[in-house]
Amino acid sequence: MSEDKRLRFALFGNEYQAKKSAGIEQVLACLSERKAEIYIDRPFLEYLTRTLHVEVNPDSVFDDYNFDVDYAISIGGDGTFLKAANRVLAKGTPVIGVNTGRLGFLAEVLPSEFKEALTDIYEGKCEFEDHTVIQISAETDGEPGSMPIEGSPYALNDIAILKRDSASMITIRAYVNDDFLVTYQADGLVVSTPTGSTAYNLSNGGPIIVPNSGSICLTPVAPHSLNIRPIVLNDTTVIKLEVESRSHNFLVAIDGRSEKLHEGTKLIIQKAPYFVKVVKLRSKRYFSILREKLMWGADQRG
Repeated sequence: MSEDKRLRFALFGNEYQAKKSAGIEQVLACLSERKAEIYIDRPFLEYLTRTLHVEVNPDSVFDDYNFDVDYAISIGGDGTFLKAANRVLAKGTPVIGVNTGRLGFLAEVLPSEFKEALTDIYEGKCEFEDHTVIQISAETDGEPGSMPIEGSPYALNDIAILKRDSASMITIRAYVNDDFLVTYQADGLVVSTPTGSTAYNLSNGGPIIVPNSGSICLTPVAPHSLNIRPIVLNDTTVIKLEVESRSHNFLVAIDGRSEKLHEGTKLIIQKAPYFVKVVKLRSKRYFSILREKLMWGADQRG
């Protein structure tokens, strides 16, 4: 790629985050130095100008999905990255995650490293990693139908079926490619991608799954039987779930966005026709991030 090519970047950020203006200003300065075209999500621009009092002169401001760019930049933590990724999903736009949050498995580029990432992009040396996305729909008369839930049906991390009240468990009958798997009696069930394996899945005792492994995982939340364990399946699997609840409703959380559904709704979870393309720093590798972020393998004996 020619270094004098004027690339277009869409900026997304967390407008509820504590002040992190220094990192944001670093990103803006690097883009300005490259004479890049800057497009900013309207709520993020209002946050920058009104709350952080950062002077920004974008080439364009956009709403919802009305933008066409070469790269998307998520500035915040992994939650911000998930929201940005959902906005570019059907477009196939590569996403750069700049981490001004805490953990940062997805948002792995520090503001101080952004210039390095930008150099790789302009010199055509940047690496991309395709991350699997899963989707949810409802079954009507034996056929997949539209999902009775607001917002996007796609998840980069996980889709969780959860009890709504604090008093009782829910019962989930699970089928894998129309074969009966098991009946979960639990507080819920997490269906996770490899990307989401280090998120809610991990906190419920599920396994860490490396990217591009072609797997998805079913992990029960607080199962009421000790002989129910997480199971890893091929990501071509179609999972069907039938949910029963004493309160006659339950929650579906798609990358943390939850909504109440009524008992009797049959759910279908399967691999989506999209990938999220993540820009990787050449200096960072998955297992080093795993060791650093999770202190994985660290000997904590005194």
